[in-house]
Amino acid sequence: VQLVESGGGLVQAGGSVSLHCAASGRTLSGYTVGWFRQAPGKEREFVAAMRRNTDNRYYADSVKGRFTITRDNAKNTVYLQMNSLKPEDTAVYSCAACRDCILSSLRDFQQYSYWGQGTLVTVSS
Repeated sequence: VQLVESGGGLVQAGGSVSLHCAASGRTLSGYTVGWFRQAPGKEREFVAAMRRNTDNRYYADSVKGRFTITRDNAKNTVYLQMNSLKPEDTAVYSCAACRDCILSSLRDFQQYSYWGQGTLVTVSS
């Protein structure tokens, strides 16, 4: 499966951004899809995930209540709606997919086999 993100950019603190992750090659509903981010000088961290063939969603504590992951099967696209953004949300955001992720490993980026190129989100204070 090939993944392409879009929607990043510069936004003021308190603002909103919607990221898109468009898939091709496979039907995305059959994959667990996650969003990860990496800020300059920091390790990649889990943001959100949606388990395959379900509507079960999982979030990092730092984004819970502010970010929402959704999936549109007809468009084969996963979205990350990011609200109430903070400067510490600044990072390159990447979507990733895995076919056989187990529940206990959804937050582990090493479980994901397919990655997009990433999109930069910059939140100004």
